[in-house]
Amino acid sequence: MCFGLEDLKTARMSSRQVERNKLAREKQLREAAEREKAAMEQRLLQYQEEIRLANEALRRSEETADLLAEKSRVAEEEAMLLSQKASEAEQEITRIRLNNMKAEEEKVHLERKTREAELLTERLVQESERRAAEAEKLKDELLRARIAEKEAKEKLLEFLSRNAYTAAITPVPNLFPSTQVFTSDLQADLQNLQLDAEPLPSDLTSYDLIADGDVDQLSLEIEKERVDYWEKSKHLQEQLRELRSEIEVMKVGEKQCELDQLHEEQMRLGENKYSTLKKVKSGSTKARVAFFEEL
Repeated sequence: MCFGLEDLKTARMSSRQVERNKLAREKQLREAAEREKAAMEQRLLQYQEEIRLANEALRRSEETADLLAEKSRVAEEEAMLLSQKASEAEQEITRIRLNNMKAEEEKVHLERKTREAELLTERLVQESERRAAEAEKLKDELLRARIAEKEAKEKLLEFLSRNAYTAAITPVPNLFPSTQVFTSDLQADLQNLQLDAEPLPSDLTSYDLIADGDVDQLSLEIEKERVDYWEKSKHLQEQLRELRSEIEVMKVGEKQCELDQLHEEQMRLGENKYSTLKKVKSGSTKARVAFFEEL
């Protein structure tokens, strides 16, 4: 009986111990589960925070990418505008160079034509002076020839007159018939010379001695050449004046700088500082920026 009670008591104590142990294990398990749950909740919160931060970073990255894309587009547009402006500036420079080359070629051409015209004028003047000198020389030679001819006729007339007078004073018997024939011939020549040697008027100059067909023809040719020379000289002088005027105009055009030409172009289009300020104040920001870039 005692042993049974002892065993029962022991069994009761064992069951209680088992129950306490069971409760302790359950408590441990519950605490472990709660700790695991808290850890999981903490990890979940951490994961959520990381996801939030990742989403925020992704959003910022997307915004940054959009900004970079916008900047890239703007940079491309600016590069295109700058390239277009550079191309236009290069074309303008090429056009200005071509115009300058053309103007220089025209200037050289005009200067060459001017030199040729001046040389031609100088040659014409020299030719005219040479022909005038030749004409004067021919006149002098013809005058001297006529004077010599007149003197020869006068001497011959004097000689024949003296011989005829001697023959009339001292008649000689006709011993030589041929001499009589010669004397009759001399008398005939004397009469012809007397008819030719008419007295000249005292108011005529020495140049009147050559007033015949040859001298008239020579004078006409000289006068014609003189008229032709003056006409050519007048025409060349007009050409020289025109060439000098064109060269002066080209020199004035070269002295104008690009700013003067730009100012004249703006004045022709009716643009001034007030219209520029009005354009600057009007329009959007992009339009103003574009306008300043155009300036």
